[in-house]
Amino acid sequence: MHEELPQIPTGARTEPAPLRFDRAEWAAAFADLGIFIPYVVAYVSVMKMDPVGILLAFGLALVACGFVYRTPLPVQPMKAIGAVAVAQAATLSANAVVAASVVSGALWLVLGLSGAASRLARAIPREAVLGVMLGLGISFMLQGLRMMGSDWLAAVAALILALVLRNSRPFPAMLVLLAGGLAYGVARQPALWDAAAFGFALRLPSPALGQLQWPDFVTGTLLLALPQLPLTLGNAVIGTTEENNRLFPDRETSVRKVAVSTGVMNLAGGAIGGVPMCHGAGGMAAYAAFGARSGGAPIIFGATLVVLALCFSGAIVFLLQAVPAAVLGAILFLTGVRLASGNAPRTRDWRVLLPVALTAMAALWNVGLGLVVGVVASWMCRRSRTAS
Repeated sequence: MHEELPQIPTGARTEPAPLRFDRAEWAAAFADLGIFIPYVVAYVSVMKMDPVGILLAFGLALVACGFVYRTPLPVQPMKAIGAVAVAQAATLSANAVVAASVVSGALWLVLGLSGAASRLARAIPREAVLGVMLGLGISFMLQGLRMMGSDWLAAVAALILALVLRNSRPFPAMLVLLAGGLAYGVARQPALWDAAAFGFALRLPSPALGQLQWPDFVTGTLLLALPQLPLTLGNAVIGTTEENNRLFPDRETSVRKVAVSTGVMNLAGGAIGGVPMCHGAGGMAAYAAFGARSGGAPIIFGATLVVLALCFSGAIVFLLQAVPAAVLGAILFLTGVRLASGNAPRTRDWRVLLPVALTAMAALWNVGLGLVVGVVASWMCRRSRTAS
């Protein structure tokens, strides 16, 4: 939606690009809200979790990742954990969610530092990775369409604005979408504005680790953290590494580094009441689609969340609920288009296309299953190539 990314040969050694905080980075900083807001709203409204700890954990993680990676590497809620937690909110406590964050952090720190994550990544064929990314892109498009269905007028207007302003520097598409969405949301629900508290009020998060009991860790591990592992490996670790290195070959990262940062940010986030977090290929595609070219975008987004959490906590609920779901759905749909098109295989060889397609179809239902399908299908196709 902005200028094309520079084409730098993989492996080229150049000086890391400096952090940028220009108009494009500001415009792209909030491009991942289509994933971020629905999960955070669910944790706050359904699970009754403290938004201060959640937003502060995300904010600090985003700022750190911007400085460490120097690319628009995102930080997102872990999706499988979020879905299970909200679906079973009647029987799950907020402490179990925090415990899942701590356990996930410990697991990924061990997998990263031991090299196990890298070995797993090397064992997975490229066709399986492309299929997972393609499936995620399609799933984002479908989820975006479902969200857009809540208000097709607003959704179509958002899509038209995004297309018309895709290369505009005076009026960056994302900022216009968010401003217009906020205005439209307030016009439709004036009570949100009336109930909002915008005044400055310093507030720190409550310590979380001291409140956790062993049953919280048992539930958080078995019901939340362990089922999330395949999804995190496929999308948040391998997929994010692949997408980062495809878009920014001058600033390549590694599976080990992404796994370690996943561990660190979850351990630190859990200590202040945060929810399980991961990176995500879709979030990086969203940042890039709206103009981000450095770590400036996540730093801007993260710093905004930190200030909001610590100083303006009374306005959090308003900001989370004001932008209509249809507008967020349009953003998510465009992100899916970007992710799917960027990872579609450029070949007519059926022995590549078949495992990619099978993986993508399976990943629409479950990313972990998609990885398994991709590995098996790729192995069978390679055997057929050898046999012929």
